[in-house]
Order: sequence, then structure tokens, then C-alpha cells
Amino acid sequence: MLRVTKLTDYATVVLTVLAARPAEVLSATELAEFTGLEPPTVSKVLKPLAQAGLVEGLRGVRGGYRLTRAPGEISLFEVVEAMEGPLALTECSHDNHQCNMAPKCGARSSWRLINDVVSEALRAVTLAQILSPLPLVDDSQRRAIAAAVVS
Repeated sequence: MLRVTKLTDYATVVLTVLAARPAEVLSATELAEFTGLEPPTVSKVLKPLAQAGLVEGLRGVRGGYRLTRAPGEISLFEVVEAMEGPLALTECSHDNHQCNMAPKCGARSSWRLINDVVSEALRAVTLAQILSPLPLVDDSQRRAIAAAVVS
């Protein structure tokens, strides 16, 4: 099964709390309270998010964290890459692969296409959109959305 790590999931939760309060600076403790996560987990998540430039830490009495950009300008792709590194569903999906089979592999181009589709889908969703619940879609609508992403 393909899934992001728990830390990436938690990072999204922390970022949506910050996105819902764009004018506020929240401490790691406050973020832990709002999210229900343990403070060490929140701190662990904030470090790579800050390194990626998605959040900034402010020191001092009123210190804490805030988004570096508007929620509508931060994509899920950026969040996933901040937490997981470059998106590559298979070894050969990225340019610096170490797979010896790549020159002879018939599946490589398909996996690269799938990787690109997933990347584009993640780029198309922002933190602002996560704050507004998406309407429920049935399977035919889901297929139409996927087809639109591919084309």
C-alpha cells in the first residue's frame, strides 16, 4: 500500500491549524493542544517544515510559529517533499536513481507517468483547500477528476 508517513500526516494537521489562524503566532505547545498531538511530535514535525521554508519560527516572549506564505500558496506537494524528500513512487521515478535495470525496464516510463500524475495532483491541492471540506464524490466523478489531471 502506498501511503505517506505519520509524520507527513501530522505535518498537514499542524499546518492546517496555522493556516486557520494566519495572523497568529502559535507555540509548539499551543499547536500540540490544538491538534491533540504530543509536544515532542509537533516539534519534530516543525523542524523539516521550517527547513523547507513553509513555516518560520519566531523567538521571544510572543514567539512561536507561523506560515511563511498564505495558505493558498502552499501545496501538499511542498508538504510531502518537506517531510519525505523528493517524490518518487519507484526507484526510477526520479532522475538520480540507482536502479541498474532502468535501461532495460519496460515499466519505467509508466511509473514515471504515474509519479508525474501524483505530483501534479498534490500540487493542485493547497492548505487553503484543505481547510474547506471537499464535497463527497462518487467513483465516476473521481475518475473524471483523475482523467483531467492526466490530460
